[in-house]
Formats: sequence, structure tokens, C-alpha cells
Amino acid sequence: MSIFSFRKSQKKDGEKEGKPSEKKIDSKADEDPVTRIRKLFSEMKLGKDSFIIGETLGTGTFGRVRLVSFKIDSIEHFFALKMLKKSEIIKLKQVEHIKAEKNILSQISHPFIVNLYTSFQDEKNLYMLQEYVIGGELFSQLRKVGRFSNDTSRFYAAEIVLALEYLHERQIVYRDLKPENLLIDKDGHLKITDFGFAKYVEDRTWTLCGTPEYLAPEIIQSKGHGKAVDWWALGILVYEMLAGYPPFYDENPFGIYQKILAGRIEFPHHFQKDAKDLVKKLLTADRTKRFGCLKDGAEDIKRHKWFKNVDWPKCYHKKIKPPFVPSYKGDNDTSNFDKYPDSAEDSTPPLKDSEKEIFADF
Repeated sequence: MSIFSFRKSQKKDGEKEGKPSEKKIDSKADEDPVTRIRKLFSEMKLGKDSFIIGETLGTGTFGRVRLVSFKIDSIEHFFALKMLKKSEIIKLKQVEHIKAEKNILSQISHPFIVNLYTSFQDEKNLYMLQEYVIGGELFSQLRKVGRFSNDTSRFYAAEIVLALEYLHERQIVYRDLKPENLLIDKDGHLKITDFGFAKYVEDRTWTLCGTPEYLAPEIIQSKGHGKAVDWWALGILVYEMLAGYPPFYDENPFGIYQKILAGRIEFPHHFQKDAKDLVKKLLTADRTKRFGCLKDGAEDIKRHKWFKNVDWPKCYHKKIKPPFVPSYKGDNDTSNFDKYPDSAEDSTPPLKDSEKEIFADF
């Protein structure tokens, strides 16, 4: 079993086609595009049939994500529609995670985080309408090239640092950083997606969740965890981008956990000194000494020697040239995503009467 097949992230499963709607958008100079689109959709009663349903972008335990189109000002716009089966969410006890994902994404907007525009539901499914990020997963690009150069890894890491800093300032812990959850936009910049494990945490939380290779020691040890786990995961990600594989790997999760707790990191010869130093400071088992968790927070990471040539304001405004720009033939091109078989007719069982109010506030 390969490292990548063992750890591939799950997506979601579900649906079919409908007729498109068209809407005029009232453009105001003082509103950003995300706010304008959110306001547009908030004034509409939406259903799955409001959109033209296209290809599947990903599948998983609860349903699937599809490319959909919708006309705004007579122009066809494309979105990613996450379709989630209520019965599966209830069965797998993921109701609170799904609600948290929707609540968090609806309240944030950042250049390096995927935008949620609206959510709605019907009798059997929940729907989350997000921006379509055309370049596919960073995972696919990493798998294709084997490993990234020092400069490429630093470019992606810098964008992630800014996104995590933004989330942590709002008391949000992401908890699922990995290449599969990083999408590449049309210009080559990153977008963090899949907030199914994200949570508002002021101090600590105890839920065991995440991807085995990326779990911080305090999660494995059930000591309670907070924002520090995201900085640990950044250390794992930087290592994986530079090496082509994560620092702690085994054929089964228990073996991975043992290696994480042992804390021995072997660096390939090509690792630069500054990159090695940053990874060590992020992969510090004692979270009171871990970079990102000290008095100056994310500033310690941004001031580290590995990032010495990064202009952070230019990075935030996407003024640094990306190392890779995805190819695509049009705004509805799905060639950068894996192909999935189309879903069969919806066979989701109806909810019991006692379950129908569970998603009333979604």
C-alpha cells in the first residue's frame, strides 16, 4: 500500500440534474465580490434544481461534490456544490461537525480559504455552495512531480501561514491540514478546503480527529488540544512537500502514532539547513515551545530564516508569482480533478420523524 493511497481524503456522495436560474446582482463599490454573491444568494429560495448539475469533483462518506452552473447578469458562473446525505451524517454521528463547517465558512473570507456562498437543504440532503477552484488538489501536483523545490514549498507554506494566522485570530482551529485539502486556483494560489474538522476553540478540545500522519502528539495522547495542532501539521506539510513523503509513516495508524510519539525525524540530504530548522521548531512535542505557540504567535514563523525573502503583504495580495499555474480550457474545465462514475438515482432513506428537526438551523 502506498503512502498516498493509504491517506487519500474522502469527499462526498450524491445527486443529479435540474434547471438553471438566472439572477441580477446589485454591484456596490464598497462590497467585495464574496459579500455581493453571498447577499445575492441570501435573497433567493434555492434548491438543487436552481442549478445545472455537472461533473463530480469528489466523493466521500456523506455524498459528493459536483460542478454546477448558475447565471448571474446573463453570464454563466460555475460553483462547487457539496451534497451531503442527512441520513449518513446522522448515522455516523457527524451532525455537529457538519454544522460547525457551515457556520465557520459562512462567517469567514480570506484569499487562501475556499469561499462558501450559501447553504440550503431539502428532505434528504444538505447543500453547501462554494467557489469552484479549478486547479485541483495540491496532492495531485505533488504526486506528479515527486517532491517540490525549496522555493515552491516556501511559496505554498507562506500562503498557508497567513490562512492559519487568520483562523487562529478568530479562535478557529482547522485540524485537517494536508495536501489533499489544499486546492490550486486558476492563477496558481492555494485555497484551503474541507472544514469538516474545524472548530471554534478558545482553550482546548478533546475530540480525536484528523489524518494519522498529521496528528500532533497531544491529540494522540488525549491531553486536550488547540491551535498548536495546526502549526504541528504545518511542519508535517513542509516536510512532505520537500521530501515527497511525510516524516512519520507506517502501514497502519498505530505504527504512525508510535513514531509521532517517539519524535525521531530523519531528514533527506537535500533539505536546506533553514528548512530543517523550521520543521524541527514546528514539530516540537512540547506545545509550549512549538513555533506558532510562543509569545509572538505566527510572527515567529514569518520571521524565521526560511521565510526571510518573503514579502508578506505582497503574499497576502497574491502579488508573488506562483511556481505552477494550472492549465484549463474554460471556467467549467474539470480535467485537473480525478474522474468519478456518475451517481445512481438517489436511494437515501427518508429521515424518521424524530430526526427531521436535527438540521432545522442549517
